[in-house]
Amino acid sequence: MKKAEFHVSSLVVLTQPPLRHELAQQIATLEGAEIHAVSDEGKLVVTLEGPSQRPIMDAIDAIQAMPGVLSAALIYHQFDESDEQDEQ
Repeated sequence: MKKAEFHVSSLVVLTQPPLRHELAQQIATLEGAEIHAVSDEGKLVVTLEGPSQRPIMDAIDAIQAMPGVLSAALIYHQFDESDEQDEQ
């Protein structure tokens, strides 16, 4: 039996305020990303979900590289394992 993982992380992303809505739309296109709040000051609350830590870290790197993003701070990360049976 193989262990299946599920990871979820939350971030606060600080953006240049005039670009906040555009950046929220760009971030939402990343696999496993969801935007939960956008403030007038340019703060975004984002969750990332994925099957391992690597896609989460890749998404954070992609967010930090977006023009107009000032910072992306990881606030919370959790993962769960479950038994996954091979189907034959």
